[in-house]
Amino acid sequence: MPSRVAVVGVGRMGTPLCGRFVAAGHTVTAFDLRPEREEAVRALGADWAPSVTTAAAGADVLVTVVPGPREAEAALPDAVFAALAAGAVWMDMTSNAPAVAEVLRERAAAHGVDVLEAPLGGGPDDAEQGRVRLFVGGSPEVLGRCRPLLEAVTTPDRISHMGGPGTGYTTKLLINLLWFGQAAATAEALLLGRRAGIDLAVLRDTLAGSAAGSDFIRRDLSALFAGDYLPSYGLDRIHDQLEIITGEARDLGTPHELADTVLSLHRRALERFGPVDGELLAVALLEEAAGTLLRP
Repeated sequence: MPSRVAVVGVGRMGTPLCGRFVAAGHTVTAFDLRPEREEAVRALGADWAPSVTTAAAGADVLVTVVPGPREAEAALPDAVFAALAAGAVWMDMTSNAPAVAEVLRERAAAHGVDVLEAPLGGGPDDAEQGRVRLFVGGSPEVLGRCRPLLEAVTTPDRISHMGGPGTGYTTKLLINLLWFGQAAATAEALLLGRRAGIDLAVLRDTLAGSAAGSDFIRRDLSALFAGDYLPSYGLDRIHDQLEIITGEARDLGTPHELADTVLSLHRRALERFGPVDGELLAVALLEEAAGTLLRP
């Protein structure tokens, strides 16, 4: 059954998701702090609202796709939840912090709004093509109600229900921690291999087919070899997410020595390059330290 959907945040990920909701037959109203996004939103067949509260007014589902926890908290005062239709759901697709999201869940519950977290995995092309990964946290009942919307943006096999509230966010943050850690470890290995006289292309192919193989080596390393540091996400956002997950490890009392190392490397990269886009800029920092670029 078509829903009235409010989408808050129509950037690189939110815009294609907004388009997919429209294409699935839902009535969509969008808002973004950047008024220049209105033209792109209307071109998709969605309406534009001048504020978050106006976008949320009478909506069955509120979807947030904002850069991070600070933006989510700022975008969702009580008035936004109060403006939603009776029995509405807030679906958060932000890479949020579990602690911040808990405060917002309580705010939503005070207005009878159910909550489902579904942070995204993948990039803008994945969002455009309907192949993002969704890491869902929340009750099975709310997931069931939201499934038509989730399946408007991806296939059922890419929707992973991780458990109760907070588990979806933590899963996304753990995936990021491991990916950035693999990128750094791979770069160190390749720099050492090159210094030892091994051809980089041969080493890459050998590692890909070995016990040390990973999706990073098989899928993402070609971009680095071409000089592409993947400017699809901000280094400051990456640092913030790594800080959140290492903080969660401290709070829960689990070892985090390697996580701290990954965080420290990205903190130094942020100090060196600033808050610019580039998912592999920590690797660029390692290249600078080695005095060589990872190019075959």
